[in-house]
Amino acid sequence: MRVVLLGASNLRIGFPEILARLRGGAGGPVEVLAALGHGRSYGSWSQVLGVRRLPGILNCGLWEALERQSAQPAPSTLALVADAGNDLLYGAGPETIADWVAACLDRLARHGAEIVLSLPPLASLETVTEIRYRLVCSILYPARKAAPWPTMLANVRELNDRLRRLGADRGARVIEPPSSWYGIDPIHIRRRRRNEAWLQILRGPHLPGEGRSPGRARLPLFGSEELRLCGVPLRNPQPVCRFKDGTTVALY
Repeated sequence: MRVVLLGASNLRIGFPEILARLRGGAGGPVEVLAALGHGRSYGSWSQVLGVRRLPGILNCGLWEALERQSAQPAPSTLALVADAGNDLLYGAGPETIADWVAACLDRLARHGAEIVLSLPPLASLETVTEIRYRLVCSILYPARKAAPWPTMLANVRELNDRLRRLGADRGARVIEPPSSWYGIDPIHIRRRRRNEAWLQILRGPHLPGEGRSPGRARLPLFGSEELRLCGVPLRNPQPVCRFKDGTTVALY
C-alpha cells in the first residue's frame, strides 16, 4: 500500500497514531511519502521559531519521488490532504490556497489515489473570541502580525467552502472536523481525541479494519529531504525510516 500525507502540524503531531493505524489496517508493508511539519505551507517556504524552514508542499521533492515510485505498482494508493488553513496566517488568500490544493489533488488523481480531504476546523474556530485568537497567534506565530479576527474568520469560511466544492469536484472524501476534537487550542486535535479522529479520517475501503497495531514510531526531528536549519541548507537521503515489516517513510 502506498500512502501520501500532505499537511502541517496536525499530521506531524499525529504521525505516531497515523502510522500505527496505517500499518495495522493495511495488512502488509506501507510505503509512506509525507510532506508535513509544523507551520508547513502549501505554496511557499515556511519557518518555525526562526530556526527551521521547509519548502512549500506544492514545490517539494515528494512529487518527483511519487513519479519514480509509481513505476513500481502498488495494490492501492491513499492520500490525505489536511491543514490547508495554515496558509491564511501567512497572508495567502482563500482563492490562492484553494488553487494550491487543487494542483495537489490533480497530481494525486493522476496516480489513481483515493483522496481524503480534511477541511479547516471551522466548527471549532466559530467559537473563538478575538482575545483567544490573539493569544493563540502570539504563541504559535509570534513573528507574524495577525489579521483582525473578523477578517480571518471570514477567510476561513470562504476557504472552507472552496475546499468543500473542490473535494466534491475531484471525488475526494471530505472530512469536516467536529468541534469536539479541539480544546483550548482551536486548530490542533487534542491528545485524547487523536485516536478517534485519525480512525475516522483514515477509515475507508483500503483500510477495512483496525488490525493489530505494530507499535508507535516517531519521525526524525530534521529528517526532511530538503530543509534549511538556521539558514544552512541541508539534505537527507530518503526514505528516512525503514521497519522490519517492509514499511518505509520518506519525508519531503
